[in-house]
Parts: sequence; C-alpha cells; structure tokens
Amino acid sequence: METFGARLHRAVAERGPLCVGIDPHPGLLADWGLPDDVDGLERFCRTVVEAIGDRVAVVKPQSAFFERFGSRGVAVLESTIRQLRNVGALVLLDVKRGDIGSTVRAYASAYLDPSSSLYVDAITASPYLGVGSLAPMVETAAAHGGGVFVLALTSNPEGAAVQRAVGADGRTVAQAVIDEISQLNRGAEPLGSFGLVVGATIGETGHDLGGVNGPLLAPGLGAQGGTPAGLRAVFGAALPSVLPSYSREVLGAGPDQAALRAAAERVLAECRAALTTAGLTDGSVTLR
Repeated sequence: METFGARLHRAVAERGPLCVGIDPHPGLLADWGLPDDVDGLERFCRTVVEAIGDRVAVVKPQSAFFERFGSRGVAVLESTIRQLRNVGALVLLDVKRGDIGSTVRAYASAYLDPSSSLYVDAITASPYLGVGSLAPMVETAAAHGGGVFVLALTSNPEGAAVQRAVGADGRTVAQAVIDEISQLNRGAEPLGSFGLVVGATIGETGHDLGGVNGPLLAPGLGAQGGTPAGLRAVFGAALPSVLPSYSREVLGAGPDQAALRAAAERVLAECRAALTTAGLTDGSVTLR
C-alpha cells in the first residue's frame, strides 16, 4: 500500500506544488451568479473540478460550507470527492476535527476509512486536546495510506495565545506539536504522511520546522495577504516541504473555466519562481 506521503510527493512532482481550496461561501456563490442553495453549491463544485481538478496536486474542500446545507450539502461533498478522485487530484478535507476516545475514532472512520462515502486522502485536525488524543486518526491513516495535517501555527490573531504559550519544558505549545508530528514521520521516505498547518502570513516564528519530514500546508496566500515570496520568512530551510494553498485568489476568477485554469496556472508559476529563487529547490519543486 502506498502511503499518503509517497502519493503527495509524486503528485507535486507531476503537477507542481499547489493546493486549491473549494470554499463555496455565500459571497462567492453570489459573485458567480449562483443561488445560495444546494443547486448553486453543486454547480460551483462541478465547475471547479472540471476546470482544475486534473491540473493541481491537491484540492481542499472546506467541509463547513457543505455541512451548512445539511444532508443534501454533504451529498454534494461526497460527489465532489468522487469527481476529484476520478481526475487524479488528492483530496484534503478541511474539517479541523479533534476530540478524544471513541469520538475521534469515529471521525477517523468517517474520513480516513475507505469504506466511508466521505473517504479522502487526508484531513486537517486540531491538537488542542493533546496530540496524543489524535492517535486514532494517526492509526487509521497509517492503516489505509492516509494523511493528517495538524494545526501548529495559524494566522488568526487569537491563535497565538494558545500556540505560543510556553510550557514547563520551555517549548511553546506549537513547538511541542511540531516535535510530536516530527516523531511520527521519522524515517519515512520519500516524505512522511503527517503534516502541519502553518499560516503563510505569520512571518518569522522562531520555531524549528526543519525536522518534520512531512508536508507543511501554508494557507493564507493570495486574498488573505500571503505571498509566495514571503514563504521563506515563515519556513526558512523547511521551504522545500511547503504545500502552498490558495482559495479565493483562484476561485474569484470563476465561473469561467478558462479563467479558473489561468488563475491556478498563474499562482503555481509564482510559487515555483519563489521556491526556486530561494535557492532551496531545483525548477521541478518537489516536496521532500
């Protein structure tokens, strides 16, 4: 069984280092001239998949924007996941789940077990009940070749109060999370399957990301103010492991499919240029 880290490494080598979010919030549906209902949601997602699903390495649906429509919205999410798989994109479901015991095990079954209709390649998770509480997710991902991206250093201003708090051992909470995820990836080749979420807009952090040996998802690029050129300040020597993530910067070009493709190609070229200019990769830009 191929691991998520190996699949991601290959996908980035073939398609480039780019993750595009599917975030169908009401304002974006309105900008596309679509109704704020399940039919508008389905048309939006189908258009995005047809435009870029066969071109980008990773697509990241935000589950909340589907869940707000209840069971019919979740059915659209299930369909979108299937469509993305059919065109060869890796699916990272942005759910930020975190709990303990049987509850987190149920989340793991919902998203990381192939028998589920919501099965995806990887999910996002919150570690603030303790990284150890995510063990069922880690175990299920490992059993089925999946991945988990754990929140570490986020760009929302409220996050710093928790993430940069210093524990008894002198490490910040974020560094403790980083270190535990690094342990999960120890010895993995060509890339570990357990990643971190680090905001693209937070600047130099003073945290050590160099030993993670897994993917570093960098949301916040484009409309939220982050730039490819700014990634080096955030990630330093860990830059080759970064998976840049865009949403509105690409989605705002719709509903024209050609315009969506052009927007994705433009930001991918910008990411390639920034990573190459940093002197840390060659022109192919592969995660390692």
